[in-house]
Amino acid sequence: MPVSSPAYSAYRLLWSGLDLLFPPVCGGCGQTGSRWCGNCQQSLPKLSEPVCDVCGVPLEAAGLCADCQRARPRFNALRSWSAFDAPVRNALHRLKYRRDIGLGDALAVHLSEYVAGLNWPINVVVPVPLGRGRSHERGYNQVGLIARPLSLALRLAYVPGALMRTRETRSQVGLTKNQRRDNVSGAFRADGQLVKNKVVLLMDDVATTGSTLSSCAEALYAAGAQDVFALTVSRALTRHGLHSA
Repeated sequence: MPVSSPAYSAYRLLWSGLDLLFPPVCGGCGQTGSRWCGNCQQSLPKLSEPVCDVCGVPLEAAGLCADCQRARPRFNALRSWSAFDAPVRNALHRLKYRRDIGLGDALAVHLSEYVAGLNWPINVVVPVPLGRGRSHERGYNQVGLIARPLSLALRLAYVPGALMRTRETRSQVGLTKNQRRDNVSGAFRADGQLVKNKVVLLMDDVATTGSTLSSCAEALYAAGAQDVFALTVSRALTRHGLHSA
């Protein structure tokens, strides 16, 4: 794991103190005593290797998947910490609907180790933004609950204002790959003052086809980003028997 910054050490100390005062509940299984327990970490549904060099989908042999050969996404590479299945699915639903800030921090601890192992030359963390309607309804971006402590752990700048939606989009759930791509095409704009000449870690909670991340990456490159690497907590793989986001 990367060497902790003083800010991150203080952040972790704060949560340790709160856990002593208010015993936490695991976001994966509901057991009391930890925000993300050892059993859930041990049962983490990992993606099988090898994966596509670009989009990170599991393959039978190393290289590029058929989709990336036909139309390569705009990001340099996408990787996911887990498959979208229990117990991670439970934890992400808790983040999305219950604003469990402590759970976001607990997951960021493990994600920081995973990202460090990728050896990406990143220097800023940018979360995929919510639409105005969803942001107003929910009051927060669940991706930021993980992305912010992750940036502290990795000693990187966190710039949630670097990327914004230029229009409302419909939910991607239930759409085909082509429909997902069309739904988010041109839906994002990046702030060049925040991303120009930066290597961006673009973060979302779940990836299915990667269409949203690719559209975000296109906006970041248009604003002058040097490179864009994409990270999600989970990957939904319906053709592998796992759930869609």
